[in-house]
Amino acid sequence: MKAVRSDAYHAAKWSEPIIHELGKKGRRGFFAPSDGSEDLDVSKIVPEKIARKGKPELPELSEPEVLMHYEHLSQQVLGMMGISLFGTCTMKYNPRIGELVGLQEEVADVHPLQDPSTIQGILEILYKVNEFLCDLSGMDRFIFQPGGGAHASYTHACITRAYFKDKGELGKRNEIITTMQSHPCNAATAAAAGFRVVTLPIEENGYPSLEALKAAVSERTAALMVGNPDDMGIYNPEIKMWTEIVHSVGGLCFYDHANFNGVMGKIRAAELGFDACMFMLHKTFGAPKGGGGPAVGAYGCKEHLIKYLAGPLIVRNGDRYDLIENSSPPAVGRMREYLGNVPQVIKAYIWLRSMGIDGVQQASDISVLVNNYMDKRLTSIPGVKRALPHLTGPRMEMTRYSVEEIKQQTGVSIIDIQHRMLDFGIDAFWLSHEPWFVPEPFTPEAGEMWSKEDIDYWIDCFAMVCEEARTNPDFVRTAPHNQVLPRGEAVDVDQPDKWATTWRAYQKKWKNK
Repeated sequence: MKAVRSDAYHAAKWSEPIIHELGKKGRRGFFAPSDGSEDLDVSKIVPEKIARKGKPELPELSEPEVLMHYEHLSQQVLGMMGISLFGTCTMKYNPRIGELVGLQEEVADVHPLQDPSTIQGILEILYKVNEFLCDLSGMDRFIFQPGGGAHASYTHACITRAYFKDKGELGKRNEIITTMQSHPCNAATAAAAGFRVVTLPIEENGYPSLEALKAAVSERTAALMVGNPDDMGIYNPEIKMWTEIVHSVGGLCFYDHANFNGVMGKIRAAELGFDACMFMLHKTFGAPKGGGGPAVGAYGCKEHLIKYLAGPLIVRNGDRYDLIENSSPPAVGRMREYLGNVPQVIKAYIWLRSMGIDGVQQASDISVLVNNYMDKRLTSIPGVKRALPHLTGPRMEMTRYSVEEIKQQTGVSIIDIQHRMLDFGIDAFWLSHEPWFVPEPFTPEAGEMWSKEDIDYWIDCFAMVCEEARTNPDFVRTAPHNQVLPRGEAVDVDQPDKWATTWRAYQKKWKNK
C-alpha cells in the first residue's frame, strides 16, 4: 500500500447563505423591455383558485451577486466529484460531446407534439438505437418510455398481465419468480402489478439451484424476472436451462440487464431463451444518471410481445420515420409521456456509434479485468472478505465485499468507512441493496473508465481507513472532516421538523420562531 496523505484533499467551503438571504430590495441584474404583458387581465388566463394573492417572494440580486453565489455553490458541489466506483450501477464517464449535442436547438427546442415530419432526424436516431440494442440482445423491438430500470421491470410486469389476459389465462397465472440476489425492483414491480412473488434463495454455487426452480414453477407461473450476473459478480451458467424450465410451463422470461457492462458483446438475451430484457442507457451506454440524468430503462422484446408494447412505436417507411400510437388493447398503453427521455437516448446513440462493437467488447473486457485486479488487492487488506468467500473463482464486472470483521473488532461500520473516504476526494461508494444478507457490505465497480492510478489511489485510501479504524476508531466514526458539511444522521430524514425543502417551509419552521 502506498502512503496516502490525509491532508492532501480538502473540499472548498464557503459560509454561503441561502439565496433568499442575499441581496437587497430593489436590486436587479436585468430589466426586461415592456411588451404590454403587464396590462393583461390574468383572471382571464389563470383560474381564480390557483391564482396568486400576492407577488412571489423572489430574491432580488444584482448579476454579480448571482454569479458569485452559484460559483460558490458549484465549488462546494465539485468537492464531491472525485473517483466514483459506484457499484451495482455501472457509473461511467459521460462524454461531453453528448452534453453538447443535447444542448443544440435541434434537440433542446423540439416539442414532443411536433408533427413527425419535422423531427425526422430524432426519430431516425431513436430507431437506430433500437436496432443497435436489438443486435446486442437478439430482441425484435425496443421502446424508451420507461424512466429507469425499475420502470422497465414494471413495464414487463404490465406486459405479462396483458399477454396472459389476451390468452385468457390471467386468472391462474398469478406468480412471478425471481431470486434473492436479483435487483429488488424485480420483486417490487411484480407485486405492484398484482402478482404473487416467489423468491428463490442462494445456494452453494452462489445462485439458486435448478431443483429449486423446478419446484417453484407451475401452471400459476406468469414470468421469471432475473438479473445475471448479480451484484456479487457471480454469473449463473445454467441460465439457459432456467428459461427452458419456465417456458415448459408456459411462462415468460425477462432479463434484467442492470449488470450488462461485464457481458456486453458476449451474450445475447434472446439466445439464452429470454422473451424480453431491459438495458439502462443512463449507466451502461454512457448517458448521465442521477443529477445529470434523467434515466432511461430501454425495454425490448421478441416478436410475440410487440403488440403489447407501450406506444408510440417508431416505424420506418422507406426514407421516412412514422409513429404508431399502439395504445389500444391488447397493448398496455403509455408507460409515461411521449417517447421517453429522448436527449438521453441521443447521448447513448453517440456513445454506441463512437465505441462500435469492437469498443463495446473491449470495454467489457476491461471492466472484468479491472474488477479482478481490485479483488486481488482488496482481499489482501486485513478484515476485508468477499461475499460468499468459498467461491474462489473470478467475478464479473463487480464484486461485493464485507468488513464485518472490522466492525466486530473496532465498532467501525462500513458507513463510517464510506464517510471517511470522502475526506480523500473519493465519492461515496455503493454498499448494497436492502436487505443486507452480506453483513457490512460494499460493492465497488470501476467499469472501463478509471485509470490504474485512480484505482490504486482508491484502494490505498480504503486500506488506510481500515487501518485508522483499528488505531483511531473515533476519528473514523466522526468523519468526514475535510468536506463542506459535517456528517448528518440518517434518522433525521424521517423527521420533517429537522429539515425544510423550500424557503417558505424554512421560514415557517425555524426563522419565524
